[in-house]
Amino acid sequence: MTRTQRLLGLMQILRRHRYPVTGQSLAQELGISMRTLYRDIATLQQQGADITGEAGVGYILRPGFMLPPLMFSQHEIEALVLGMRWVEQRGDSQLASAATDALAKIASVLPVELREELNANTLLIGPVSITHVDDELLMSVRKAIHQECKIAVAYCDSNGNSSERTIWPFAIGYFEQVRILMAWCELRGSLRHFRFDRISRIALSSQRYPQGRRALMKLWRERECNEHTAGKN
Repeated sequence: MTRTQRLLGLMQILRRHRYPVTGQSLAQELGISMRTLYRDIATLQQQGADITGEAGVGYILRPGFMLPPLMFSQHEIEALVLGMRWVEQRGDSQLASAATDALAKIASVLPVELREELNANTLLIGPVSITHVDDELLMSVRKAIHQECKIAVAYCDSNGNSSERTIWPFAIGYFEQVRILMAWCELRGSLRHFRFDRISRIALSSQRYPQGRRALMKLWRERECNEHTAGKN
């Protein structure tokens, strides 16, 4: 464990505790000596962490201090790189570019040893076999979700039936081969899933839908949970 990782781990432990935790407990969890613990706490205090301690009571981190936002553990770096690489290959061009920029931004401010971990990451993403979807379509739908606006779509279902619908988009599901739009459908009066590759035309509206996307997401989760429970019975 590097010193940077150790300091991050110490902060994480202190954040978990609402009440003072003894130095012995902290040292034991981190696998370090008391002398090293005292030195690490002093370092964090010098960086601005409001850590207070009393003999026989322990240490506590007062609210309001955050380490620099890009102090990650090795596993956190692996997760970030893997996720960004996935988005680079499977997101629309806007998201792919954002993922590339985000990785570069992270790398530019990481401590040297962690930057090397990021650059040497060996977790790779396999070839893309997803059904092609027009970039503009995906970006338009994401815009509508952020603005919580209705959209009109021309849709063809699995049986080849075409229809014009006004829907309230609230989430996008990125599956291995398809992308799915979750929305409230005014035609059906219920939640529906729409495959992006079956949407032939889209028109954004300036009209906001009556429920926020968080409320719709909650409704969708409740429905999915109920259907999952019913499937077990």
